[in-house]
Amino acid sequence: MNTFSIIFLGALALATATRLWLALRHVRHVGAHRARVPPAFSGEVSLEAHQKAADYTCAKTRFAAVEIAAGVAVVLALTFGGGLQWLDGLATGWLPDGIPRGLLLLALTGCVVTLADLPLDLYRTFVIEQRFGFNKTTIGLFLADLAKSLLVGALLLLPLAAVILWLIRELGPHWWVWAWAVTVAYGIFAQFLAPTVIAPLFNKFSPLEDAELRARIERMLARCGFKVKGLMVMDGSRRSAHGNAYFTGFGASKRIVFFDTLLAQLRAPEVEAVLAHELGHFKLHHVVKRMAWSAVMSFGFYWLLSRLMSEAWFFNGLGVISASSAMALVLFMFAIPPFTFLLQPLGAMYSRKHEFEADQYAAHNASASDLASALVKLYRDNAATLTPDPAHSAFYDSHPPAVARIARLKST
Repeated sequence: MNTFSIIFLGALALATATRLWLALRHVRHVGAHRARVPPAFSGEVSLEAHQKAADYTCAKTRFAAVEIAAGVAVVLALTFGGGLQWLDGLATGWLPDGIPRGLLLLALTGCVVTLADLPLDLYRTFVIEQRFGFNKTTIGLFLADLAKSLLVGALLLLPLAAVILWLIRELGPHWWVWAWAVTVAYGIFAQFLAPTVIAPLFNKFSPLEDAELRARIERMLARCGFKVKGLMVMDGSRRSAHGNAYFTGFGASKRIVFFDTLLAQLRAPEVEAVLAHELGHFKLHHVVKRMAWSAVMSFGFYWLLSRLMSEAWFFNGLGVISASSAMALVLFMFAIPPFTFLLQPLGAMYSRKHEFEADQYAAHNASASDLASALVKLYRDNAATLTPDPAHSAFYDSHPPAVARIARLKST
């Protein structure tokens, strides 16, 4: 161990302790408010539904604490436990030095992490989600999704990793600028692929058949000056009872997607209001702003990586003897999260600001009361807690608390 080892372990311990403390606070806060529906929702959410949401939230949060501990165990096993050094030895024994060996190390590490997460994913899906009536998937479909996810991940990420490793080898000290530019461009390219190539591998998409609803939505899109490739319905009920809607893609690949579960939950005016909210994100350039912030952050991360990968203490400090470009990429992915976790509330706050703005856009282009009633139904039917712990919410919630969000809409 060296000085960096101690610093990393300290950051990991602080981040882990904070996450566990937040989970404990959340469980206690939600449990303390389980017996009474918040007054703002008393006429729309029954006590039974409120208590189901509280129990569901507490079950998920307690399990999240187990996942936190398991994640720390995996990180320690792969770093100080010698796991990454062992995987590097496997890759070295199978392939000669070069980019293919580096890609093999990345793939092996990804497989190990996926296998470590698999029991947790199974428990979450077939125990917690099943217990509260949300799981609709089968073990066969679950495993098929897993296989597809691994394949898609390999097809998308390994070529990008190969390019980055090539840039490191060929371009000298300024490789990181080009690697950053390629990563940003590749991310935009993936946004075009997502709706037309990737998503159909997992779900069935069909045109919205409800003529009245389609006409209503098309009138709203015309009012807002928004052109879209298609209005699609996704078979979300095949896997879960949760409902949602979203925009996806850029340019000619833009699509509006409704979960079939959402359409079953809401009236036509409420669907229109939810869609207006999602449209607000696009019209207010929230997607572009988030991509820009992501690009800025990745620029800094690539610069930092370019400095660390030439330092022996970085590798040795995380339990690795064999230094390589691919190993530097792996170690960096494990090392960064503990140091950035305490900045997470800033990202959550920025996201909640966008949600409020999108709500206001929806209120001006559809109906604030319909959006409010739709949100109440979604909170109720998805068993989302109406009483989150403020500190937990500040760290994790990308959407504002229900009470604050509905109050703003009702005052519009």
